[in-house]
Amino acid sequence: MSSNPQHPAPAPSDPSDAVAADLALYREKFRRRLPESLDELHGPSQGTVELPLHMAWSGMTSYDLSKPRQRMGLYRTVLHEGLHDDLPRYLSQDLLLQLWPVLRTLVGRSVRSVWEDAFPQLASRTRAAA
Repeated sequence: MSSNPQHPAPAPSDPSDAVAADLALYREKFRRRLPESLDELHGPSQGTVELPLHMAWSGMTSYDLSKPRQRMGLYRTVLHEGLHDDLPRYLSQDLLLQLWPVLRTLVGRSVRSVWEDAFPQLASRTRAAA
């Protein structure tokens, strides 16, 4: 559709307001999925994990936890795609704490900030590892 100089398209009142609102909604999506406590995370720490299609909709669906790259890939996928009930089922508190200093660099900024804001022990693990 071409623009008409006599009738220009209305400009958003303040584009930064729209971006901030979108970011807040995106972060809230992740915040609503969080467990009350990391103690609720009782997922496997060894073996092979098969993820359902609502999480692993593209790419790998099976992860061997004895392989560091697959373990990191599983956690990244679950943090991004997992629903509230998926997190305790597929994440282990001990593994999450162990992996977090590197894992936090592999997840998006929104995921990282939501988890670290909710669970300060994750941020403290990162400082301790530095």
